Amino acid sequence: MSERVVSGVQQEGDSQVDYTLRPKSLKDYIGQYKIVENLKISIAAAKQRSEPLDHTLLYGPPGLGKTTLSTILANEMESPIKITSGPAIERAGDMVSILTRLRKGEILFIDEIHRLNRTVEEILYSAMEDFVVSWMIDKGLKARSMNLPIQPFTLIGATTRYGMVSSPLRDRFGSVFRLNFYDNKSMEMIVKRSATITNIESEIEGIIEIAKRSRGTPRIANRLLRRVRDYAQVKANNKISKIVAQEALTKLEVDEIGLDNNDRLLLMSIIEKFKGGPVGIDTIATSISEEAETIEDVYEPYLIQMGFLERTKKGRLVTERAYVHLDITPPKKNTTDQATLF
Repeated sequence: MSERVVSGVQQEGDSQVDYTLRPKSLKDYIGQYKIVENLKISIAAAKQRSEPLDHTLLYGPPGLGKTTLSTILANEMESPIKITSGPAIERAGDMVSILTRLRKGEILFIDEIHRLNRTVEEILYSAMEDFVVSWMIDKGLKARSMNLPIQPFTLIGATTRYGMVSSPLRDRFGSVFRLNFYDNKSMEMIVKRSATITNIESEIEGIIEIAKRSRGTPRIANRLLRRVRDYAQVKANNKISKIVAQEALTKLEVDEIGLDNNDRLLLMSIIEKFKGGPVGIDTIATSISEEAETIEDVYEPYLIQMGFLERTKKGRLVTERAYVHLDITPPKKNTTDQATLF
């Protein structure tokens, strides 16, 4: 699943490229303009008060730039940053060790913060509010609470599943931002910037072709750019034109709006097996041999954004727009009129 070319999930080979292309400051950051403006104000205010930045929670589908924003915030605050993830912190002692080693003003970035276990998460409560680490030593009658002051710091959490972040943890963040899919203009600017940095010769029409198939996701755009570059190197003298981009992306089975075979398989499964829905997520997962969590996190956000899929109380429903895109005649609606008696 994660090896899909249009998956926002980080894949092998993405890390070094993402690091190279990652903007280092807010002025170089493209898109998410409302978030950027709010962050500029927060950073300026924190610097004027000589205080750490408010604890910040970033959420949204994978590949939209949550890690990038966290490193930018560290650069803007001129603070070191420690990066870890929820699954990597297994015990409360691990969290205590991380927190007690933080320097004043340092930023702690926890990716997949919704996957912290509750015992570890509880250590964060007093740390975020009072900059004190509290934990229990011994058990039974010998049990006692230890309180250890720590340096003021900023916690930046990132998650693809906002609803799975517990309310006590969520409420302790001073700023909460949802990252949305990027518009076409922003995607064109991102692809053009990446092509310039990596010295890829490309025409604007080729840039536009890659951008519109990138599902509003920078990580996907950079991945498609690399694949098209390889095709151009072998087939078109190292130059990306509109035709070259179309040929390369067609071979990758990515259509003109960024859907791949997996997306089409999901939609066709609902249409052919369940008459277009509504149908439950677990039933869909079984029908295409995929995990329900993967469908919710990876497939659905873009399909819903495009208006191809609806979540209803009864289950998922394929829309008329999806039928049109797949070149399938949509089912006729029941338009039986009943006479109204007076």
